Amino acid sequence: MSPVPVTARQLNRTTLARQMLLRRERTGVVEVVRRVLALQAQEPPSPYLALWNRIAGFDPVEVDEAFAGAGLVKASLMRITLHAVAGEDYSILHEAMLPNLRAARLNDRRFTSTGLSIPEVDAVIPGLVAFAAEARTRSDIEAMLAENLGSPLDCHVWWALRTFAPLVHAPTGGPWSFGRHPSHVAAPDGPRPAPEEALQALIRRYLEAFGPASAADFAQFAMQRQSEIRPALEATGDTVRTVQGPDGTTLLDVSGTPIADEDAAAPPRLLGMWDNVLLAYKDRARVIPDEYRPWVIRRNGDVLPTLLVDGYVAGVWRPVAGGIEATAFRSLPDAAWEGLAAEAASLLAILDDRDPGVYGRYRNWWERLPEGKVRVLGG
Repeated sequence: MSPVPVTARQLNRTTLARQMLLRRERTGVVEVVRRVLALQAQEPPSPYLALWNRIAGFDPVEVDEAFAGAGLVKASLMRITLHAVAGEDYSILHEAMLPNLRAARLNDRRFTSTGLSIPEVDAVIPGLVAFAAEARTRSDIEAMLAENLGSPLDCHVWWALRTFAPLVHAPTGGPWSFGRHPSHVAAPDGPRPAPEEALQALIRRYLEAFGPASAADFAQFAMQRQSEIRPALEATGDTVRTVQGPDGTTLLDVSGTPIADEDAAAPPRLLGMWDNVLLAYKDRARVIPDEYRPWVIRRNGDVLPTLLVDGYVAGVWRPVAGGIEATAFRSLPDAAWEGLAAEAASLLAILDDRDPGVYGRYRNWWERLPEGKVRVLGG
């Protein structure tokens, strides 16, 4: 059969639909995270703002409770970066990512210079997991490792282990459940498929949440080599179909999943830093116009909070005295500004109770933005 052809606008709308950005739904926070696969979480507010953008009647207390009860967990996973995922998904995602997590640390000179061998470090993992049956601080864990591996302990031993050992961040309280100095606890115990099966499962889940997408897009999302992805893709068989992208490229999708209408309405949104749709593809033009990409995704990897208008990034936002300052990179119609103002009012109601200065430590980037249309909304 010939591949199904899709337009660029259909790809945009399908991404927004699968990422629950065409309309908010009354769905529990854990189920939403499972549907969108994972939420990047190195900035503690970001999972909360991602869920606010996707859930009708959003209550941040539900996120607090999900983290406290391990319905959601926070750990290093895709792109060797902290993500919030459903607790029941952790084992599969961790197993799929484990070779990359290990390679990113054990092949790094910061670890190789410690003088420890990989078998020596691996040997302490069972004891470390048992020790972390309750939340442990960095100093607790480093003392335990020093006792087992010998003093003085090089700090990069824990730096490596905290990335690939089956540990998650323990909630520490505060406005967004996690502070700047994390404690760690043993990850939820779940069935672990074979590594190749776990990678196949991750590919399928990625396509369900972000497809149609290319093998290169998945490689970008998971930081996997395409040579490693190819056998896993071949093993998916007829559960995955091919789609012809607007430029003739071959895209992949889960068989039977719908493609959105390119005329579907896409309401304005205020996306948090590192939102899924900004990072899940090698081809960022699906959501970010090429000319705006350098302003939104900085060279050091910071991804600024963005204005989403008609399904595409149109600017950035930050909280200021009096409301949400929105900087549009192009002229926007009055209806778009009205929609953004309504979103800002809703967001401020959450921030006022939690952290009115959210993302404040990134304010230096605003000094380097091009001149744009600036309005303070929602105050």
